[in-house]
Amino acid sequence: MDILQSLLEGFATSLTFSNIIAALVGAGLGIIIGAIPGLGSVTGIALLLPLTFKMDPTTGIIMLGALYYGCMYGGSYSAILLNIPGDAPAVVTAIDGYPLSQKGKASKALFTANISSFIGGTIGIIILTFMGPILANVGLMFGPAEVSALILLALCSIGWLLGDAPVKGLISTFLGIMLSTVGIGLAFGQPRFTFDSMYLLSGISFIPLVIGMFGFSQVMEMMLKRVDSSGLMEKLGFRDGLLNRREVRRIIPVSLRSGILGNLVGILPGAGATTGSFLAYVLEKKVGRAGDELGTGRIEGVAASEAGNNAAAAGSFAPLLSLGIPGSGTSAVLLGGLMMWGLQPGPLLFQNSPDFVWGLISSMYLGNVMAVLAALAIIPFLVKLLRVPHAIMIPVIAVVCVIGSYSVNNSMFDVWLMLASGTMAYFMAAANYPIAPLLLAFVLTPRLETSLRQALDISRGDPMIFLTSPIAATLLAATLLFIFYPLGKKLVIHLRAKSMPAK
Repeated sequence: MDILQSLLEGFATSLTFSNIIAALVGAGLGIIIGAIPGLGSVTGIALLLPLTFKMDPTTGIIMLGALYYGCMYGGSYSAILLNIPGDAPAVVTAIDGYPLSQKGKASKALFTANISSFIGGTIGIIILTFMGPILANVGLMFGPAEVSALILLALCSIGWLLGDAPVKGLISTFLGIMLSTVGIGLAFGQPRFTFDSMYLLSGISFIPLVIGMFGFSQVMEMMLKRVDSSGLMEKLGFRDGLLNRREVRRIIPVSLRSGILGNLVGILPGAGATTGSFLAYVLEKKVGRAGDELGTGRIEGVAASEAGNNAAAAGSFAPLLSLGIPGSGTSAVLLGGLMMWGLQPGPLLFQNSPDFVWGLISSMYLGNVMAVLAALAIIPFLVKLLRVPHAIMIPVIAVVCVIGSYSVNNSMFDVWLMLASGTMAYFMAAANYPIAPLLLAFVLTPRLETSLRQALDISRGDPMIFLTSPIAATLLAATLLFIFYPLGKKLVIHLRAKSMPAK
């Protein structure tokens, strides 16, 4: 009852006129920033944070929180419409979102993304409201050994779950792991595979890589294949994009289970929304009714990814507020903002600054509603992008790719990297090698390397730390089961076929 009373008092604070305007402005800016390749929630909040220092702390955090949610919504737009993920979590959204766009169902994909984002975000906020401190303690149970085992499980599942041929999926995964090891090693500080190039000392930048592999490769395909999209025009109306009852019933169970899983992943330090969206997609691939069809353009795939990453974004606030431990890069920037306002996140924050804490939590409900309303309102304008002739669209996308790549480090090297990765992705796609496993492995491998090194430092090099931890041992057992289950299944089928008497 105390929680409900505190939440109602928080709503009394967040539902003032100035705070509602702040939430609306933050949500609108977040959608725009999230949709632009090369930016994202970390950049958006970092740019807006100095402007909020002279605001009331509650108003400032409401605007930043709404911007965070808006970025989660906006990241899916360019992934669905142009096959250029606006941020890392949207890589998973593009797997089914862009094929839906190619089928003339872009508005349905956008509606699905927004509704499932809202459901996932709401689930994450509700769980945070009632179980924030408890979830933070659960997150503390995941040390470096447990996080290493979790990421290893995710890496081992990528190749099997994405792509028609598991072998090709695994090869793409290995390529992603190799690319992620370029630069100064996280463990020993030694340069690796830099070929004496100063530009590679900091590693391969993710944004030019993802823009090239998804965006520029698409430009090459449009130029060489000259796909005619005129037949899609009749299917791009706003009303045609509205989900019917059957489609809503298809995405609600997906959004609910993905939201719960994404929230649990979000509370883990360093896991982030990318891991949340991917593991939610993995879960749907395994347990969903349409699991075998994911990757071909199913709204369930979009729903799983978007609900997972929005719930993970909400989950990252649990360790931030309760323990002062940021769960993601974005929450790390927010932590700096809280300290600038003179607030110290941790167990005493709920006691010393209850007005601020509950004002923030209630504002997350407000920001989520504002973000989904702004996102749904912009769909009719976004869908019109697909009506633009390819003669105009190709140079526009190419310019966006170049600007997005250059803006990361203001370096032409990133532009050349984007062009090279786009060319590689085009030939990989021509040979039916999936791109998504490569990018997901590229994102997850540095986290695995860091956690693995930390675990071995704690145990002074003893690998038994992964077996003495019940959580890590369970996750490693699940990894082995995941690897050998398909092989065992094939062996059983072969033995059964061999033992059957010939007719």
